Amino acid sequence: MPVLCQKISMLDTSGVVFLQLGAMAALALYVAANLGANDVANSMGTSVGSKALTLRQAIIVAGILEFSGAVLFGQGVSETLATGVVNAEVFAAKPQVFLIGMVSVLIACGIWLQIATSRGLPVSSSHAVVGAIAGFSCVAAGINAVDWRTIGTISLTWVATPVASGALAALFYSVVKYSILDRPDPLSQMREWIPWLSAAMLSVFGVIVLPSVVNVALVQTGAIAAAHDRFGWNLPIHDIVIGIGAIAAIGLTLNSWKKLESVEKEEERRKKEEGRGDKGFGASTNSSPTPTLRHSPIEQQMARFQVLSACFVAFSHGSNDVGNAVAPLAAIAYIRRTGSFPSEDFSVPLWILVLGGAGIVIGLTLWGKNVIATVGEKIIELQPSGGFCAELATATTVLLASRLGLPVSTSHALVGAVVGVGLIKAWKTVRLQTLLSIGSAWLVTIPIAAGLAAIIFSIAQSIGQF
Repeated sequence: MPVLCQKISMLDTSGVVFLQLGAMAALALYVAANLGANDVANSMGTSVGSKALTLRQAIIVAGILEFSGAVLFGQGVSETLATGVVNAEVFAAKPQVFLIGMVSVLIACGIWLQIATSRGLPVSSSHAVVGAIAGFSCVAAGINAVDWRTIGTISLTWVATPVASGALAALFYSVVKYSILDRPDPLSQMREWIPWLSAAMLSVFGVIVLPSVVNVALVQTGAIAAAHDRFGWNLPIHDIVIGIGAIAAIGLTLNSWKKLESVEKEEERRKKEEGRGDKGFGASTNSSPTPTLRHSPIEQQMARFQVLSACFVAFSHGSNDVGNAVAPLAAIAYIRRTGSFPSEDFSVPLWILVLGGAGIVIGLTLWGKNVIATVGEKIIELQPSGGFCAELATATTVLLASRLGLPVSTSHALVGAVVGVGLIKAWKTVRLQTLLSIGSAWLVTIPIAAGLAAIIFSIAQSIGQF
């Protein structure tokens, strides 16, 4: 009888733990959904704003790639946020306090992101998470509980991100503008630049992301080892990456040339029809519409590149920002499993990354359109050429940060890139009022998230003591 009672007690305890972890997982899913709703603009806002993609197409494409980026490439940033912001020595002796704090972080971030999304403001989820962690830590164990050196490093990346991304976007757009758009024969120039644009875009993705993808797809599955055992092939990862990138760049170039050739034939046919229709009317009527007709095919071609660059931004966003939603849950699960503060062997389980990716897709689908409108249409009026440059700069900046494990703000990167394009294109068209609203939301995110987390933690601790 005592043995039976002990087993029933163990089942009850494990059931309670399972329910508690399930509740925390649901809370993390809620935060990830709000993150997806707010940050979807970072990957697809410019594509929708420039009409390269419809809203429905953007949601489908972003959903697939955000999820893939989160699962395959989201580990490093998640670990930085879970353990790097606080002073481990302070919480090592009281892991349960840290657990309650992480629950407070999830609630605070979810509330603030939902408020910002409802107002169409692209706030930084990185700001929210880091601010919330610092807020509860100060209340729980004093100011020394926060690792201010890590906070300082992360804060510097927040300042540097829009500047770096804006500078890259301005550089990219300057090259496109002066080498293609402003030339007398832009279609001919486009033909010459297609290989370079293809190589630049695929290099960003290939150098930073593809090694990890190949590692997951071929090394961890044992495919390379099987090829070595069966055929004697010794295939280094970097050689595989270079080969895949080269094949992709050549394929994209050939496909783009083929599409451009059909555009050129259509342009010649249109000119002949205009020439026949303009006989006897003088030369002036024949020349006025030419710039629009000649630049429109270029923007159509650029739209194809922009869709691909948007895909890379979606992947990079999923890889970097999933940590904002799942890092607290990963820490909670670790404490529940081991009863201790996350140590050097801490890693984020795959199921938590999958949960975060799924949450991002759900929020993106349900509530993403408000912030898309702000980033894609209300800062400057974008064409596909400008959108492509902005997204390529954003992907470059964010993927480099992901490689270094730095939780940069994708919102900062994209807004900075859009402004960089606007400054080169026509600086007077940049809508300062929209930028002021976005900047204000960025500034208040940290103190609001910190205050919310501190209040929620204090209430939770009081209830626990009672």
